[in-house]
Amino acid sequence: MQAEVTAMRISESEGKLELYNQSKTPASGRGTSKGWQYSDHMENIDGYLMKYTNLVTGWQYRFFVLNNEAGVLEYFVNEQSRPQKPRGTLPLAGAVISPSDEDSHTFTVNAISGEQYKLRATDAKERQHWVSRLQICTQHHTEALGKNNPPLKSRSFSVASQGSGKSPLMQRRPSQNAASFFGISQLHKGSATSASKRSLQPDHLVDVREMMTQAQGKHRDLIQTIEGLPSATGLSPLDQDLLMLKATSMATMNCLNDCFHILQLQQVAQQKGPLSGATIEWLEPKLPEHLKNGDVLQGFSAENKPASSGEQLSTEPCSLAGEQEDVDWEDEVEDAFADQEDDLGAVEEQRSVILHLLSQLKLGMDLTRVVLPTFILEKRSLLEMYADFMSHPDLFLAISDGRSPEERMVRFVEYYLTSFHEGRKGAIAKKPYNPIIGETFHCSWRVPKDKRDNISSSQGSLNKAGLEGGQEASDCYLIRFVAEQVSHHPPVSGFYAECQEKKMCVNTHVWTKSKFMGMSIGVSMIGEGVLSLLEHGEEYAFTLPCAYARSILTVPWVELGGKVNVGCAKTGYSAAITFQTKPFYGGKLHKVTAEVKHNPTNAVVCKVQGEWNGVLEFTYTSTAETRVVDIPHLPITKKRVRPLDQQGPYESRRLWQHVTESLREKDIDTATEHKRFLEERQRTEERHRSETETPWRTKYFHREGEGWVYHKPLWKTTVANP
Repeated sequence: MQAEVTAMRISESEGKLELYNQSKTPASGRGTSKGWQYSDHMENIDGYLMKYTNLVTGWQYRFFVLNNEAGVLEYFVNEQSRPQKPRGTLPLAGAVISPSDEDSHTFTVNAISGEQYKLRATDAKERQHWVSRLQICTQHHTEALGKNNPPLKSRSFSVASQGSGKSPLMQRRPSQNAASFFGISQLHKGSATSASKRSLQPDHLVDVREMMTQAQGKHRDLIQTIEGLPSATGLSPLDQDLLMLKATSMATMNCLNDCFHILQLQQVAQQKGPLSGATIEWLEPKLPEHLKNGDVLQGFSAENKPASSGEQLSTEPCSLAGEQEDVDWEDEVEDAFADQEDDLGAVEEQRSVILHLLSQLKLGMDLTRVVLPTFILEKRSLLEMYADFMSHPDLFLAISDGRSPEERMVRFVEYYLTSFHEGRKGAIAKKPYNPIIGETFHCSWRVPKDKRDNISSSQGSLNKAGLEGGQEASDCYLIRFVAEQVSHHPPVSGFYAECQEKKMCVNTHVWTKSKFMGMSIGVSMIGEGVLSLLEHGEEYAFTLPCAYARSILTVPWVELGGKVNVGCAKTGYSAAITFQTKPFYGGKLHKVTAEVKHNPTNAVVCKVQGEWNGVLEFTYTSTAETRVVDIPHLPITKKRVRPLDQQGPYESRRLWQHVTESLREKDIDTATEHKRFLEERQRTEERHRSETETPWRTKYFHREGEGWVYHKPLWKTTVANP
């Protein structure tokens, strides 16, 4: 650990020295919002800010110092520890400073390396002070970084040229021109020769690619050398310093590859010519002529479809938006919605649109307010996607039947790890509709008691048990589900599921935040869920992993990553679950590991390894017994949903029905018009509430502290048995 810290400090010192030398470059005169102008001797600023650490620790006060000369933002635990080494250092050259839309106090600092600080000032004035000074320092050192770097063509490749042959990257793509290296030939199928493809790229990008190839070779040689160390040397590949060296090398190559991909995309977009506008807003739909000169809401009926020329939609807030739908669970029928997202046609046809969009994004940029093209949308709302977490209701109900706290925790982990794969409706990653504020989704599941009881008594037979339709309601356990979009900024969804007979329910609130990461998009699932087993008086608190859409330029696919925690305060059992992203070289996709531990004794009672969409192995440490769960072969229980004509106007499927129908017919323009209408109506209602100072009224959830809770949870309506 000490070696790891030392390596980090050395890296930080080198970064400071480099930026210090760059800071001597004179800055051109420029004004700012406060009239400041950068000077090499500009006074540093310091003070306390709140820094968001993680979901567990949350916001913590830290003492920050903006070092103008070095071009870095440092922070310490407190002011008294300032003479010591900083707790963290963020280089500002190439960084993006962004005031947050959450409130008037919060802002983020996104470094070019991808590291991010989320900070909060005491008030709006203090935030503006920090943001302005950070932006001035960032601009100066970014310009200095560019001036002090010589043109790529003049650089010497003497060191890199000593690499040993082709890198793994070149083995996968043997072509020596940059165009084919990045698959640009797919965009220019009419090109007759490789020479014509090469002409698309300026010389400096070819030089960069050559440098990247040599660096890849060096990285590969380093990894092979470390992993092949003979035991006689006394060094182990697991030595802390060597592990740090491997991790640093791999992280550097990842960052370089992401940057080069962005340069390539920008060049392609420029050669394609201007595409109808200079900003990402051009991706919004082309509206009919009768909508261009007047209110964008004119010409549509309240059912989200074109209306007669004389009909207009009132801009007053819909009175149903804050009223509960009348839901009769007996009216629900087995869901016939079975759309798969395996169609590559739209993605291939609109590749130039994606290129243009990506060329205007920056690393670390928040995509919450970016208008994304309609053809990448999945044919359902995000609220409905959350319902798919309950596609194995048998495993959910089996949690309460565990005979001991240990067994119940292990069963919860099994349900949790098997709940993600059904949420993907195909091999291609697409984005569900962003729910409209006030939107709701209702559904239920019926689980035959005889089948479920058999499953509960023999957990190992899960992958063989099937569920038959046609049982009477009295012969089934009923699980009810309701979800609601409770907030627009930030976009918070609440969902709740319960089984009254089993006296168990789960309440969750999730805030999704997406970030551009070069050739992928990361989505953070910020929030918490709580499973309540009233019969046992236990509550299981859990978080959700991050999701990543990888390879967004070719065939996008979904990967989960990050660490999540599950804990039961009453029993002292907890679980640490790690969703592992694929390493740069080798390794398997979708790996997940977990440990179930008894905190008072620090004893690990069960270990899990496998894939969250494949096979999982549960190993019990006390008996060394191993149990296998084959997730793809688990039976899927279809949810039950009311027909569209019985749904309220703000229920997901009825609300988005015209967008969905247009996407099924591959009519992207019409789908975009309907989507645009819903979003404009939401904005109009939000403006009306702001002007009239009318607070938003939720239907089923109310706010408690930082979270959202269902208005009639089972723990309020049912008294648990002693």
